Amino acid sequence: MKIGKVVNQAINKQINLEMWSSNLYLSMSMYLQYQGYAGMAKWLMRQSKEEMDHAYDMMDFVNRRGGCVTILPLAEVPTEFGSVADVFTKVYEHECLVTSKIEEMVGIASQERDMASQDFFWKYIREQVEEEDTASSIIDRIKLSREQSLIFLDEELAKV
Repeated sequence: MKIGKVVNQAINKQINLEMWSSNLYLSMSMYLQYQGYAGMAKWLMRQSKEEMDHAYDMMDFVNRRGGCVTILPLAEVPTEFGSVADVFTKVYEHECLVTSKIEEMVGIASQERDMASQDFFWKYIREQVEEEDTASSIIDRIKLSREQSLIFLDEELAKV
């Protein structure tokens, strides 16, 4: 069954958000790399790649359903983030935003009676639970360290 126009447009917006998220995490990665946190930078680089993989997966889904992928312009991402705690707080907040947008996507697909799209996006809802939990756990560890032992967290994230 061909994807409907409303769902197709909503997925194009989600693709744009995933691509913007990739750029955001890339910018955060470079920021922390410059600050000397190579492990945290590596972890954020992996997050950047994962977000782009999501965009590619969504593009493939639209194409397989006979829809039209439109690559929308990307807004500029920030380049300054403050402390390590500030960076990971922004990661957590952004993951919460992404969760809300994916939930909206499932709602749109439901309203349009597009069960294939609902099913496709449920995997992302499940993944977001993990993403939010991971970011929250990193923030908790930063708070516990009082930013005095961040080098250990940096080394650990390099291995993930």
